[in-house]
Amino acid sequence: MRVLAVSVSRTKGVRKDNVESARLEIGHGLAGDAHAGDWHRQVSLLARESIDKMRAMGLDVSPGDFAENITTTGLETSRLGMGDRLRIGPEAVLELTQIGKACHAGCAIMKAVGQCVMPKEGLFFKVVMAGEVRPGDEIVVEAPRGMLR
Repeated sequence: MRVLAVSVSRTKGVRKDNVESARLEIGHGLAGDAHAGDWHRQVSLLARESIDKMRAMGLDVSPGDFAENITTTGLETSRLGMGDRLRIGPEAVLELTQIGKACHAGCAIMKAVGQCVMPKEGLFFKVVMAGEVRPGDEIVVEAPRGMLR
């Protein structure tokens, strides 16, 4: 289970740009990202496997195109539950606060194919331990009380 891409944007409602690394800040999210702030959806995550579903429908999409901050590979996101934690790299820890979200009215992907993966497969987290995150970082799933699964 690894980080495939880290993505940020300075404005909301747009695709995010992939970066070499970004700082996860406690109670805030990814430094420099428009969705960061003092709320329960500080960081968004989507599995590469979910993006591949949309590619199979003929869309030319890549990490960051769904406005997700972290794209993963090998992580079985459907097995995660509220309160579960992800340790990313040597320092950062995220806690799952929301699964899925309402799709934006007029979302370009929804217009193109009539469906999108974020409403059911997008995951949202708050940052509970700060740290740098970068592509290639290992992801470890922890139970709500910090016990490894």
